[in-house]
Amino acid sequence: MLFSPGWRGRIRQGDVLAVFTLGLLLGGTLTGAGIWLLSGLTAPLPPAARTAGLLALAAVGVLRELGLVRVPLPQNARQIPPEVLARRARRGALRFGFELGTGLRTYVSATAPYVLALGLLLAGPGLVATLLAGAAFGLGRALSAGLALASRDPARAARVAARLPWIRNAAALTALAVLPLS
Repeated sequence: MLFSPGWRGRIRQGDVLAVFTLGLLLGGTLTGAGIWLLSGLTAPLPPAARTAGLLALAAVGVLRELGLVRVPLPQNARQIPPEVLARRARRGALRFGFELGTGLRTYVSATAPYVLALGLLLAGPGLVATLLAGAAFGLGRALSAGLALASRDPARAARVAARLPWIRNAAALTALAVLPLS
């Protein structure tokens, strides 16, 4: 559990959220840097081929989200051990956030982050744009933790959580639609 169950926690919950968010941003940015480095491998492809691949990838992603096609997503189905957060809350939150921010340590159930990562790989938009996309992925993951902490009403938290996949997918598909224009 990321946050203390009550007021008796030794460390303020806002502090834990801040360190967790920092970890998410660092992890997402590192992943963005890796994608940018790998995007050099697609540079020899003609722009028309990269654009066609990007559009095909986005179409498959939309079809998967709608449940019309089944495409297994890569995953690392291991849980981050509870001891990571239990021993040292700040250090554990930073590590937990970093591992979640990379997108490589846990299962990401939505198609959009994978489509966006592969789209960035194909489009090769540049270092700054790719780093910002990675940081945005980390920040998006921090959003759910921030909303959980901000909302003291469990019913409200559930309603917000139900909307997050739609927001995330819309943002990722918008980013993909803009990539061929850059």
